[in-house]
Order: sequence, then structure tokens, then C-alpha cells
Amino acid sequence: MIASLSGIVKATTLSSAVIEVGGAGGIGILVNVSPRLSASLTVGLSAHLHTVLIVREDSLTLYGFESSGDRELFEILQTVTGIGPKVAQSALSVYDAAEIVSAILNEKPALLERIPGLGKKGAQRLILELKEKMKSFAAHTPINSQGDLGWRIQLNEALLGLGFTSRDTDQALDAVSAHFGSSIAGIELSELLKFALQVRARS
Repeated sequence: MIASLSGIVKATTLSSAVIEVGGAGGIGILVNVSPRLSASLTVGLSAHLHTVLIVREDSLTLYGFESSGDRELFEILQTVTGIGPKVAQSALSVYDAAEIVSAILNEKPALLERIPGLGKKGAQRLILELKEKMKSFAAHTPINSQGDLGWRIQLNEALLGLGFTSRDTDQALDAVSAHFGSSIAGIELSELLKFALQVRARS
């Protein structure tokens, strides 16, 4: 298995990157990545990705991740009935690893339903089949976590409690994520909630 990939970023799209390995004039390898990871890669600079090679009868597809924890979670998600690599990668596009683990451990199917291709039954199955595995995963894998719940899960519950509809909540969460970017994990929930309410007032 190709477990990692290091080289120069030659090109990126929303869902993939080409990494040139072996120095100038080396081999360019296409890697499927999440939009979140793709946005963090810069053409012309070096990158190191943790990878998984998915082998099918008619294809060889390489998936890339920022951390070994993300890669391991990607593989665990695929042990659930009906979940393949595309849905597993979609999960890591919508949420980070800590948020997925928290949603499963705290049995939050409504949050998991936001993952493209999963649906209500898939979310329930994810919790049923992975809750025990997530306890072990969280115990031995270093993941970026904000207490017991990720910021998105905490803010989602706060907004719903204030009477936001699911649609309004999703829009507010996306706006908060876009505004605060990578620094969001270090920001107090009260500050995130304040911004979300401002977004709602302007809409």
C-alpha cells in the first residue's frame, strides 16, 4: 500500500492534486483530496500527504489526507455497510475528524445526515456500527478536538435551541467557518454564536 506521498504540488482542483515525486521531471501522481485539503495546498510548494490506495477491477485510486488520523478514520468509515471511499471522503470534507468522532459518540445523527451520500439511515447505521470503534479510535489517535464536542456540533445545538431552522443553521455554520477559517478551534463558543446571530440578522 502507498502510505504516504511527498513532493511538489504541480496542480490542484477542488477534489484532487497532482504531486510530483522524484524531483524535477519526476512522476506526477494524481491524488483525490477533500476541498478543505485542496485549499491548503499551494502550487509550487512541497507537500506531504498520508495516503490510501483503493484498488478496483477497473481502477487504482489514491486518496490523500493531512494526517494519519484522518487516513485511519477514512478506512474505519468504510467498514460500515454501504459506505465507500467517496462517502468517507465526503465526511472528512464536511467535518474534521474530531467532529465526526464526537457526532458518533454523542449520537447526533442529524449532524451526520449533512454528509453527501449518507442520508438518515446511513447516519443511524454509522452510529450503530462505529460507536464502540470510535471510543478506541479517540483514545489512541491524536486528533484536533475542542473538548468533548467540536465547535460545529456545539454551535449547531445552540442555534437550534434558539429557534433556528436546520437550513438557517447550516447556512450560519458555513458562514462562521468561512469567516474564522483555520483559527476557529481557538475561539470561544460565545464569540462564534455572536457572529452567527449577526449573520442571521443581516439575511
